[in-house]
Amino acid sequence: MNLRHVLVLPDRDAAEEVAQEVVDRFGLPEEPQLVRDALAGEDDAEDAQWLVVVEDPHERLDTTSLDDLAAEHEGWLEAP
Repeated sequence: MNLRHVLVLPDRDAAEEVAQEVVDRFGLPEEPQLVRDALAGEDDAEDAQWLVVVEDPHERLDTTSLDDLAAEHEGWLEAP
């Protein structure tokens, strides 16, 4: 089984920063995937959230640390 963590960030810049920090802090072999997530019913691109999808095949990442990292950038870790 391949565990995935999804961090929700308010904008692309925050998502890119978090993606790089996840690699640096946790020594990931590759950068997480960034996904634009338009809010339901919203057409304005400014209202889009960005998701950082972190693959955790060995289930070794600490969810509290991931949530703290996202919170530093006004985001959060999505519950599995």
